[in-house]
Amino acid sequence: MFRTEPLTAEQDWQLRLEFDEASPGVATLLLDRPAKLNAWSWEASRQLAVLTSRIRFDERIRVLLVRGSGRAFCAGVDLGLPEDRITGRSAAERARNFAEGLRWVHEQFRAFATLPQPIIAAVHGYCLGFGFELALMCDIRVAADDAVFALPEAQIGMAVDAGGEMRLARDAGSGWAKLLALTGRRIDAATAARIGVVQEVVAPADLAPTALGLARDIAANAPLAVQAIKRSVDAFADRGLTEAMNQAALLAATTFISEDAPAGYAARAARRAAEFEGK
Repeated sequence: MFRTEPLTAEQDWQLRLEFDEASPGVATLLLDRPAKLNAWSWEASRQLAVLTSRIRFDERIRVLLVRGSGRAFCAGVDLGLPEDRITGRSAAERARNFAEGLRWVHEQFRAFATLPQPIIAAVHGYCLGFGFELALMCDIRVAADDAVFALPEAQIGMAVDAGGEMRLARDAGSGWAKLLALTGRRIDAATAARIGVVQEVVAPADLAPTALGLARDIAANAPLAVQAIKRSVDAFADRGLTEAMNQAALLAATTFISEDAPAGYAARAARRAAEFEGK
């Protein structure tokens, strides 16, 4: 039997924290915008910050399971939201505002990725752009065989701005990170497993029980030992990530104010190929 944590009534909560009484020690972070294929937004980042703080010090939670409702894990950033249109009195001010916004977002993502509790992503359907980046922030990834992964940002004139290409280089190697990020090419779950991005591929009907079973196995182990292992592995694997993320915010801000970015967004909305001029 599931119960949902009470959240502020006046807000449209795009993320939900759930507990299953049959699985003590396990909580689920549900991406809950199925009509938008769980597309991410600035508001979702704010909500993630709130829930991350709750999860961090909740002694009931030994493992966090992340999944999406509906037909997809997360289809990327919601390109149609007015809140994503950062303004400024000049191109320089817009770039500064975008970079500062990204730095804040990076802080929230780092807090999430470095939670003491292990995080398992259960991925199905589209896992694109930020959705792929969010999955890469998790410690272990289980995917349904219908999952599709991609970093398509270059196709719309934007840099990858949440660290996905760096985490991909960490897990799959720089060659795969460059191939996927530079082309925007999509890969299936079997390929994601072959390159080390996904740890297990199952039939769609088996995704939830497989991910939950893995979470239960971890939750049954000594929590201090589990958290120490996560910290040790991350300290080795993520060395240099903080410095690289600082540079990523500035590089992404440059692409944000370019002429290529609006051209790419317009082309994507019109379902046609973009013509980029590099300016």
